[in-house]
Amino acid sequence: MRRILYLTQAEVLHIVRDRILLAQVLIVPVVQLLILSNAATFEIHNTPIHIVDLDRTIVSRGLVSHLAANGHFRIVEATPSADRGDQGMSRGNVSMVVVIPRHFEASLVRTGVGQVQLSVNAEKGSAAGIVQSYAAQVLNQYANELASGRRPLYRQFSGDSTRWGPPQAGPLEVRVRPRYNETQNYKHYMVPGILVGLMTIIGTLLSAQNIAREKELGTLEQLNVTPITRGQFIIAKLLPFWVLGLVELSLGLVVGVLVFGIPVRGSVPLLYGVAAIYLTVALGIGLWISSLVETQQQAMFVTFFIVIIYLLMSGLFTPIDSMAPWVRNVTQGNPVRHFVTISRAILMKGAGPAEIAQPFLILAVSSLVILAVAVRQYRKSAS
Repeated sequence: MRRILYLTQAEVLHIVRDRILLAQVLIVPVVQLLILSNAATFEIHNTPIHIVDLDRTIVSRGLVSHLAANGHFRIVEATPSADRGDQGMSRGNVSMVVVIPRHFEASLVRTGVGQVQLSVNAEKGSAAGIVQSYAAQVLNQYANELASGRRPLYRQFSGDSTRWGPPQAGPLEVRVRPRYNETQNYKHYMVPGILVGLMTIIGTLLSAQNIAREKELGTLEQLNVTPITRGQFIIAKLLPFWVLGLVELSLGLVVGVLVFGIPVRGSVPLLYGVAAIYLTVALGIGLWISSLVETQQQAMFVTFFIVIIYLLMSGLFTPIDSMAPWVRNVTQGNPVRHFVTISRAILMKGAGPAEIAQPFLILAVSSLVILAVAVRQYRKSAS
């Protein structure tokens, strides 16, 4: 343990004395956070929705069919429970819950107005507004069809008699209830994700370059003849960057709250606990890259190639719901995706351990697998 502390102290002194490295770690990420958080657009396709049809009539089923036929929405579940729809939204499985109340068709016939409730996940900021707009367009189109009598005939009751005829209905009344991000500020959605991306770059790029530098200087071979074990060397090299990653998270949270006003509804210690696990993944990837390259330049190119793919497939800039089905399946193995999901859930939804259990479990398993493979590969290549 004492050897690890001495090596870590030497590494910290090297980082502190390197002004360029300090700027790269502390200043550049903050500037990137300020810039990237103001540059994002959303295009919504294949948005997952939950249907709660409490009426179960021809008219209500026609409304559901219109939503399903539109290319903007994908019905992932249809249940008679509004609570289950809210649970799906809390877990991030759906982006909107459509509630068709009881006596929906009867209300259309009697009063000419039917109420439909849209519970939109406003966590995604302006994307929620787009989803809401698309849904309103579909419902208004359906209302016009009902009013013009182009819908299929339905059964209408009048006293003791029964007859079939076109629905006599007017426009639908749509009530929208934003959730988690009431102001629909997309910065509240982007800042937690961008912060994860910056932590990924620090944990992966700097650790890979640092160990590659030891190869360039030849000090790695010199360590082989000293009493220092390779495990002690790896821990001492990676520990400072693990701490720097947590410092970067702290700076990002401060900037996010003070500059962008992002909410912090969940447990901050829980967020730091997940971040500590995630940083072992990022450091493991950096260690694995260092075992494949010989120079810092090679480490930089390989790192950016991997990090760019990770970020593009994480749902940070492009909603995962809009990706091709096979891409969505591949992203399950992307640790960045899961930490982005967790950070947004904790900060914006106030999610607890139960709500983030699935992505956290995947992240923890990824941490063990990646770190084990990286250490094994590093020992094999450096021996």
